[in-house]
Amino acid sequence: MPQDSDARINHFLKEVEQAIQVANREILSQRLPAITKENILPLAISVARLRAQYLAEAFRMAKDGAGEAPGEAELNSLKRLREMYGEAREAFDALIHVIDRGYVELGE
Repeated sequence: MPQDSDARINHFLKEVEQAIQVANREILSQRLPAITKENILPLAISVARLRAQYLAEAFRMAKDGAGEAPGEAELNSLKRLREMYGEAREAFDALIHVIDRGYVELGE
């Protein structure tokens, strides 16, 4: 009996997974072009630039402050750069996820 239950659960989960894949492919294909190296690279470069800005600002603050704690304005500036980098990184991670799951069409 437990094997029958396991098979039923596995079958159900497979059907749900297939339905989710169909829904994602349909919805994402309406909003995204086919994914190619040429159109994914600008996003990756943007994430790298934002990461560099964030880290460079942290190093600048540490150097200019000679190791002292930065002021509130400087911390707000650093926080803003971190948030920008984080949002871009999460968008890129989301793109990699949909590629990995087969939710988007891959171009040449």
